[in-house]
Parts: sequence; C-alpha cells; structure tokens
Amino acid sequence: MSVLVDENTNVLIQGITGSQGKTHTKLMQEYNVNLVAGVTPGKGDEKIYGVPVYNTVMQAKNEHQIDASMILVPPPFVYSAACEAIENGISLVVIITEHVPIQDSVKITRLSQKKNITVIGPNTIGIISPGKGKVGIMPGYIYSEGNIGIISRSGTLTHEISSNLTYKNYGQSTCIGIGGDPVIGLDFIKALKLFLKDPETELVVLIGEIGGTNEEMAARYIKNTNYPKPIYSFIAGQTAPEGKKMGHAGAIVSKDMGSAQSKIDALKDAGVKTFDTLEELIKSIEINF
Repeated sequence: MSVLVDENTNVLIQGITGSQGKTHTKLMQEYNVNLVAGVTPGKGDEKIYGVPVYNTVMQAKNEHQIDASMILVPPPFVYSAACEAIENGISLVVIITEHVPIQDSVKITRLSQKKNITVIGPNTIGIISPGKGKVGIMPGYIYSEGNIGIISRSGTLTHEISSNLTYKNYGQSTCIGIGGDPVIGLDFIKALKLFLKDPETELVVLIGEIGGTNEEMAARYIKNTNYPKPIYSFIAGQTAPEGKKMGHAGAIVSKDMGSAQSKIDALKDAGVKTFDTLEELIKSIEINF
C-alpha cells in the first residue's frame, strides 16, 4: 500500500505548457507516472511530450479519469486553478507554486474542506510513494521503496533525509512535503492519520521548522491518541533569531510562539524521539529500526 498516490494514480498538470510544466512533464513520464492530461487556458489541442492539453479541467475530465492535479501556474492564477480542480472533484490537488497570497490559500483550504478534497501545499515539492508514483517535483532516483513515512515542511530536507536513508538501505513508504507557507492544506496531523492507516508504514519521520504551531498541535494529537507507531523528529531553525523570516514564509518566530525549543519540548512530552541533527536521527534509525 501507499498514502494518497500509487501506480494507478492518473495525474493532470495545470500549467503544463509553461517551462516548469514542460520540465516536470518529462520527469514524471520518466518516473512512469500516469500523466494523462494537462490544462492551460488558450492552449487546448496542443501536446506536451505526447500529453494532450485542454483549455479547462472540465474538458480534461470529460476525456480522462483524473485522480490528482499538480498545479504549476504563477501565484496570481493559483486560486482560480485550485478552485477549478476542486470544483471538478479531483480528489488530490498538489500546489507546487510558492508566493501564493495568504488570503488565496485560506480560501482554497476552506473550499477543499467543504468539498472533502485533499490539498497539499502551497509551496511544496509534492508527494511521492517511491517505486509507485508521485505528484511532485522531487528527483525520483534519490527515493527508494521501504517502510519509513516522511512528513516535512521543507522540500530540501525531505530530499536530504530520503537520499541519506536510501544510501543506508532504508526505503520510504510515502514522503509528503506539506509546504512551508503559514496556511497549508494537508498538515502534520492529517498526514499522521494517513500513515496510521497504512500497514506499510512502520516508522514516521517528522521534519518541522520554526514558525506557527503546527508541530505543537501534532504533538498534542500524538500524545492524546497514544500514537502506536514510532515517530522520529527534527526541527530546523534552532539558532534562528526572533522576528526574522528564515527561507519559508511560515518560518518566523514571534514572541513566545513558534520557536524550535517549544516544538522540541512538545514533541518530547508526547513521546517523540527528537534529534539535534539529521545525522543523529539517521544513526538512531540504523540502531533501532
């Protein structure tokens, strides 16, 4: 099994005719993703590497079974693109685009909740179930099949830990980049619930960072449910100064809120194994898993 995507997932790319759309069309095809269609308004009847392009999501859905959409359009157009995918009942919407206005992200998440649609992102690398499928922009060769689930706010750190685990012969069941913006769709708690139901996932790695309270809320969920699978965690930004944004839009520490230490303390209190470095985390997996 896997979480959210597998070898049978039929994928649509919104923004397929742009430079990023073309690049990742090719890369997804090389990973054997079932990329069935693309959408760019005004570019209908074109083909990108053999993938048919439509003017609207509705037109694409009338011709193909579509299970997931990956959005690669500029920030001002993300809201309309996401709404179009959600309104047409695509069950998984992955928003790769960064710098999406927060008010647009809020409206997208509210609509997705109302329609019972899973949204990953914005500002995410997406999701991959190694060897099965992906809806994202990660390089597939650094990921490998296995039993470790990864949930991360950072795309770069997702790549780093997955490649190191792969090098050590520890594969991954599914890796989810939930995104680094202040407002996102799928969060740590929702992802943990998905991994809880996945028999293939035997251990979960949680990669957080400063800013917001997502990690603290996840810690409360873990503690209250006595989460039965082992969780290892690393929080990035432990030396970041208060009030300074560090990379991601959501990675900023406000007074008495969102610090690395508050997240580490909450996770430790919930029984999560926490580490100061990714190297220590990986070594512990080697010893204990």
